[in-house]
Amino acid sequence: MPKTVRAAAVQIAPDLTSRAGTVERVLNAIAEAADKGAELIVFPETFVPWYPYFSFVLPPVQQGPEHLRLYEEAVTVPSVETRAIADVARKRNVVIVLGVNERDRGSLYNTQLIFDADGSLKLKRRKITPTYHERMIWGQGDGAGLKVVDTAVGRVGALACWEHYNPLARYTLMAQHEEIHASHFPGSLVGPIFGEQIEVTMRHHALESACFVVNATGWLSEEQIASIHPDPALQKGLRDGCMTCIITPEGRHVVPPLTSGEGILIGDLDMRLITKRKRMMDSVGHYARPELLHLVHDTRPARALEQVGLSGDFSDAEQDKPFEEAQDA
Repeated sequence: MPKTVRAAAVQIAPDLTSRAGTVERVLNAIAEAADKGAELIVFPETFVPWYPYFSFVLPPVQQGPEHLRLYEEAVTVPSVETRAIADVARKRNVVIVLGVNERDRGSLYNTQLIFDADGSLKLKRRKITPTYHERMIWGQGDGAGLKVVDTAVGRVGALACWEHYNPLARYTLMAQHEEIHASHFPGSLVGPIFGEQIEVTMRHHALESACFVVNATGWLSEEQIASIHPDPALQKGLRDGCMTCIITPEGRHVVPPLTSGEGILIGDLDMRLITKRKRMMDSVGHYARPELLHLVHDTRPARALEQVGLSGDFSDAEQDKPFEEAQDA
C-alpha cells in the first residue's frame, strides 16, 4: 500500500443532450486532475450519460420519452466509451471510479465501474436497490458486486447514494478491509438538507470503516434545470444537495468540501491514518464479536435463467441412444 495517495473528487455538470458530450467532459476532467497529480479520480452517480433527474419531477405518465432517450444514450459494458476510459486510465496511470447508466438489453442499471491504473476494469457493480423514484428507471443489482478490489492505490470499495443507508451493504465492504471508499450521489437534487445528510453519512462511514472516503456529487446549471422542467416550484427540487468531499478515517475533511458550482477537489490521503484509527477501533477485527454477530453475504450473480440437465455434448453413438438410456448413462 502506498504511504500517500492523491485523490480527486469531480463535481461537474453532464451534457444532458448526448452520451458523447458527457464522455468528453469526463476525459477533460481526468486530464485536469491527472495534471495535478491525482492517482484516484471519482465521478458522480450515473454521470454518463446523465442522472435521470426527470424521474424526480415528472409523473410516471410523462416519463416515457425521457426514459427511452436514456435507453438510447446509456452505456453498454464493454463499449467504445468504456474502452476510452480504460485507455486514459492506462495512459495517465490513474484509478478511475465512474458512475454510468448501464444498458443490458431491455433494462437499465445504476452501475459503478472501477478502472485500475493499467486500464483493466476491476469491478462492474450495480446498485442493489434503486431509491424511491429511481425504481421506475433501473433494475436491481446483486451481491456479486459487493466487492472490494485491489488497485494501484490500495483496496477500493464503492457504493452509490442511499446504499450507504444499508448498514449491511457497508459492512460487507468493511469486512473486506477497504482502504479507500469511493462513493457518489447525483447532486443538484432535493435541496440543502440532502447535502447535509451526505456529509453526515460520509463522515460516519469513514469513522466506522476506518477508511478514506472520496465522494463526488453532480451539478446542474440553471439552464439545465430549466430544460428538465419549466415549473419554478418543481425546479427547487433540482438545486443544492451537493457535497463533494474527501474524508479521513478520523472523520475529518482533507480539504474543504465543494457544495456548489463545478470544480475538482484534490486531497492527499495519508494512508498511515488507517492503522492509527483501527488501532483504536477495528469494527471487523478486534472490536468485532463474530461469534455473536456476523453477516452472511450471497455472492452469487442473479440469473433469470438457470439451465440444468444434459449438456448435449455426446458422441454420435450416444446421440442415437433412446432418451431413457442416455439418462441412465
